[in-house]
Amino acid sequence: MKNRFTKFMIAAGAMALVCACGDDPSSPDNQQPGLSSAVVDPTSSAVVDPNSSAVVPGSSTVVDPNSSAVVGPTSSTVVDPNSSATVPGSSASVDPNSSATVPVSSSSDPELGPDGFPTLESYGPPPEAYTKDILSNGKTGWSSRYWDACKPHCSWLSSVDTTSEAAYQAGGTVARNCNIHDVEVPAFTLGHAVQQYWMGYEGTNSACVNNNAGGTYTCTDMAPIQVTENLSYGYVAAPGAQFGGGCGKCFHLQFNGGNHANDVKATHKALKGKHMIVMASNIGYDVEAGQYDMLVPGGGVGAFNALSTQIGVPASGLGANGGGFMTECQQSLGWDNTVEAYQECVIKKCDEVFKDWPNLLRGCRWYAEWYMAADNPTYNWEEVECPQYLVDHYMTTFNTTKENRWRWHDDWSDYKKGDVLDTVYCWKDGENPNDPNGKGAGCAP
Repeated sequence: MKNRFTKFMIAAGAMALVCACGDDPSSPDNQQPGLSSAVVDPTSSAVVDPNSSAVVPGSSTVVDPNSSAVVGPTSSTVVDPNSSATVPGSSASVDPNSSATVPVSSSSDPELGPDGFPTLESYGPPPEAYTKDILSNGKTGWSSRYWDACKPHCSWLSSVDTTSEAAYQAGGTVARNCNIHDVEVPAFTLGHAVQQYWMGYEGTNSACVNNNAGGTYTCTDMAPIQVTENLSYGYVAAPGAQFGGGCGKCFHLQFNGGNHANDVKATHKALKGKHMIVMASNIGYDVEAGQYDMLVPGGGVGAFNALSTQIGVPASGLGANGGGFMTECQQSLGWDNTVEAYQECVIKKCDEVFKDWPNLLRGCRWYAEWYMAADNPTYNWEEVECPQYLVDHYMTTFNTTKENRWRWHDDWSDYKKGDVLDTVYCWKDGENPNDPNGKGAGCAP
């Protein structure tokens, strides 16, 4: 399959096998929290119009983090925080002047880590294009940070074209999402109201709906990771298609030593010259070109908080609502302290809060150690090919085609790696192969 991510999103965001699907975002009665600023019915699970706004935590940027409720801790269970996916690597080369997601791995049989994914080292050295100097290209932007743990916007069925199987594959399929124990689960299944005359699909519920411990979350292995001393990979909430953005697109950022508010500190100067390749797993429809909100554990949860439910830490223990641990450290140490003082403060909080969650701890410490605890830094940017590492951790390993027969579940918290998913088959009158007279209708496993 060629992993090319399209520049568009379908208006309906829906699928149906027999008739219209329940994932109809155009209906005001079927809105998914976080995809609209209107009052919504939290009992609805239909995928809805993503062309509206929600505020991304830790930023003035308005984006779509796919949730609407602030939740409190309901679970302190700690299990293996690794995803269940196993994705092979590739030896394909990259063209840095294209937005297609093309493998960057140099191994056809990569070494796998404990999470089932190829190890970072198995992908081989990154292309030189990822660290070329772009500080004079004239395209500037800025980034804030957040980690609300909600189901990614790009995990909704509406994030790709489902008009045909070919279109679905060309769109790269939807993004992964995980359950409360960080085990990957389907991004969408058959609708909860499926019956013989309607076989539509719905996105699995977001954990950010009504403190939903049984819902879906951002997989923790989407936390930022250092590749080399001067290069890192990560995921972002990116501009919508109107600014050249879209789910699954990748961008090369080179930090230029500035600050969004022109309040340059030592941390911004320390970050200058470093590079990141970031991939859009969430979309903002009210942001400017080049504005990316970094997914950083400990970066603040803002208006949407599934993280408290997932790791059993109250919102008050996750740092400032906007800006997270670094903002809290600035409040206690002053707004113009040394890089080392901020790093030490943030790392201490990372170690306390994420000690049982290795990927979250890695991403939180990354912010202090590699990102130099920079607050809303500016950069120059360009669109590039996606590294296979980011593609592998982005693409669902369940919904690899646009159709399935998996039964709807309200609660995914008990799903374990390797569990067999329940299936449902429905027939209209005269189509049931289990009826000897060929006239029966109904649904069966």
